[in-house]
Amino acid sequence: MIFETERLLVRKLVLDDLEAFHEMQSNDNVMQFVDGETKTFEEHLVELTDLINKYNLSNNDFWIYAIERKFDTHFIGTVALVKDGEDDEIGYRFLEKYWKKGYGSEICEGLIYHCKQIGIPKIVGYVVNKNIASAKILVRYNFKVVKQFINDDIKLLETKYELIL
Repeated sequence: MIFETERLLVRKLVLDDLEAFHEMQSNDNVMQFVDGETKTFEEHLVELTDLINKYNLSNNDFWIYAIERKFDTHFIGTVALVKDGEDDEIGYRFLEKYWKKGYGSEICEGLIYHCKQIGIPKIVGYVVNKNIASAKILVRYNFKVVKQFINDDIKLLETKYELIL
């Protein structure tokens, strides 16, 4: 376990997550604000395997973890802590059936606490402006707007937020 919140556990991804990972990553609604692309099951197997293999790299700066519910251990999404140049970027996504249950706020709060515990001084998050729910979460946790720009991949207005820890 990497960290936990009241209802959620954050742990390393495993190959048993593949079915749910593929369901999430191949959902157009989930991916519309990421890169707009969905991939095949086989491509997701390669992607998941690559993410798992990164855990063993000594200079890894690209951490993607599984989020599961405590009460039933179901995989419900992923949470990220990755290097973006000099910045430590956070991110999270959920299977669509778990939207609007407060998990986004809960995982964001837990991730902020985790980052403080491991000594990260500042975190950033990027949100496509049309993704109003995600923007509200970052604002709720006192992230400040740094800049706005057009996302090269999906050609939508995006905002970079930062939080000094």
